[in-house]
Amino acid sequence: MIDWTHWHNEPVLIGGLIFLGWLYAILTGPLREKLAPGTPYPRGHACRFYAALLIFYLAVGSPLDQLGERFLLSAHMLQHQLIIYPAAVLFLLGLPAWLVSPITGRPGLRPLLRFLTNPVVCGVVYTVVLSGWHMPLLYDLALQNRPIHILEHFTMFGAALFYWWPIISPSKEFPPLAYGWHLLYLPAVVIGMTPVFAYITFSPDVLYPTYEYAPRITSLDAAGDQLLAGSMMKLIGMGVSGLTFAVSFYRWYQQSENRR
Repeated sequence: MIDWTHWHNEPVLIGGLIFLGWLYAILTGPLREKLAPGTPYPRGHACRFYAALLIFYLAVGSPLDQLGERFLLSAHMLQHQLIIYPAAVLFLLGLPAWLVSPITGRPGLRPLLRFLTNPVVCGVVYTVVLSGWHMPLLYDLALQNRPIHILEHFTMFGAALFYWWPIISPSKEFPPLAYGWHLLYLPAVVIGMTPVFAYITFSPDVLYPTYEYAPRITSLDAAGDQLLAGSMMKLIGMGVSGLTFAVSFYRWYQQSENRR
């Protein structure tokens, strides 16, 4: 059964998060005068950045991970939603423009970064990575192999950063899309994710053996759990995209009014 007191403390997970937190503290603290002379400490950005690290750890290091790894596909799906939405969004919102400029402002990297930050590339990377990991062979392999499971979560987080970059890019050199383009980009990604949602939700078979033979700890059988997980993928994704779409539409409308 589930050990609700077990929290993961793998060196890769804990060490990686501590390193990111330490690096951010050094760059925004002692090294800030070299990177952005006269700039005050970005307190708001820091709160968002460290909140992203905390949410990421809660998603993959708390007992929720054990629940999703051994018992419920819906719990595993919740992990993914936490990584893709609040963790990735807060991570990008936690980066001041002057902190990313030493990388995005390098002339030698501009052709590569221009390609990688193209909204079509960002949407395709996100769709392909998430859809690929939800194929039964890879998904169940990740559940059976801890290093691959860690790789799954880190690549999903990376793909989520690609997804959100055209919307909330912190870079002056590669800024977010104009609000009007948000209204095309967001629905396009939702449409791109529809096949994997339909595959999971409407499959007549239980797709993942781990969950098919897992002990039942809720009233849901494996098929019902799979239906719930697929519905969560689509409804949460559409909800977040819809809210972002509404905010972008409102700001686009405001800009249009101000031009008159």
